[in-house]
This record gives sequence, structure tokens and C-alpha cells, in this order.
Amino acid sequence: MSEEQFTNISMAVCLTALIVFMGFIVWDLGKKSGAGRFGTAVLFLVLGFGVFGFIFKEVLVNFLIQK
Repeated sequence: MSEEQFTNISMAVCLTALIVFMGFIVWDLGKKSGAGRFGTAVLFLVLGFGVFGFIFKEVLVNFLIQK
């Protein structure tokens, strides 16, 4: 396994784990703050935009590189 392959695999695994952990943190924040269902959904929506932006950027960069 080359260093490039290891880097790509570890980035995918570690970023997935980080996103899942961030989701747990947002859920716990909503639960401990007493935000309720709607408040927790808003927390996930607003804080999830950062994750969505990162994923969208990666997809866009890969799409532009292929052309």
C-alpha cells in the first residue's frame, strides 16, 4: 500500500468518524439544553451545513479535476 492510498483511506475513515461524533455532540447538546424536537432539528440543520459544505466542496473538486 502506497502512502497516497493510505492517506486517502485514512482521511475517509477518520472524517466519517469525526462527522458521526459531531452528530452525537449536536444530539447531546439538544438533549441537555432541553431544545425539544424542533430545536434539535434546527441544531442539526444549521450545524450540518458546515459538514454539507465540506462534502460538497470535495465532490465539486473531484468533478472539476475529472474534466
